[in-house]
Amino acid sequence: MVKVSIGVPVYNVEVYLRECLDSIMNQTFKDFEVIMVDDGSTDNSFDICQEYVARDNRFKLFYQENKGLAGARNTCLKYMKGEYINWVDSDDVVDYNYLERLLEVQEKTSADIIRCVRKYIRDGNVYFINGYEDVFINEDGIFDLSLEMALENGLSNYLGTIEFWGELIPRRLYKGVSLSQGIIYEDQGNKFKLYFQSKKNVMVLEQLYSYRIRKDGIMGTQKKGKSILKESLKNLKMRIYNWNKLMYYVDIANYRVEEMRDSYMRELDNLPARVNLSGEDSRVYQAAIDKQKQKLRRYWGR
Repeated sequence: MVKVSIGVPVYNVEVYLRECLDSIMNQTFKDFEVIMVDDGSTDNSFDICQEYVARDNRFKLFYQENKGLAGARNTCLKYMKGEYINWVDSDDVVDYNYLERLLEVQEKTSADIIRCVRKYIRDGNVYFINGYEDVFINEDGIFDLSLEMALENGLSNYLGTIEFWGELIPRRLYKGVSLSQGIIYEDQGNKFKLYFQSKKNVMVLEQLYSYRIRKDGIMGTQKKGKSILKESLKNLKMRIYNWNKLMYYVDIANYRVEEMRDSYMRELDNLPARVNLSGEDSRVYQAAIDKQKQKLRRYWGR
């Protein structure tokens, strides 16, 4: 059995793809396979992936009609055979000791979920985060992430731990897990399922993963021709969908239900300050949040 399966969902990233795949190919740890799923690209991404299949037999390529990022991840999971699963987004870059370091920490801590910290790539420049270690109580640069903190972070993501990329997780934790397709922020609506199954989670406070900020990406700037209010309301709807799913699992597990409900309410209160709205648009957005809070109070009997 191969030690690590790396999933790389691919969609129209020809400009960045070679840099990503080169960073994987040149890892200091060698016992891995790369499962690339081209999700219906219309540029040269598929051809670039074929180049790497021809160059390195650890790289495997599958094609499907466009299903979105979650659909591509689900297909990756179908073909992964490794003891551990890792994800790298096809426009991002990882340090050459990325896998080696995650595996070292796994061996040292016996954790199920091992995550590293990210740095950023923007317009070809790499930006490191300075001073972030000061907010973590850690030993030798390793931070213990409790289940409580992980679930609360599923709402706010202030620790940056709800994404799938940048982590090493045993494949057994993914058994029965299928990612929700057709929504944005699919990480937020699915990642918490793994935390419920994990016995121990840690963060490696090293910036081993380079996350690319793109103007045309999901997390990029506003799409041309679309109103900020319309997009903000759409994003709010998706966040509420994901948060409601999290709360459903919290209720089933009967895990700190009241504390999680309070966190949900606080996060709704925090959202208006994070969107660029003013005047009537701001009032419409706030009204949508107030409506959701009223629904929750009725449902929870508060």
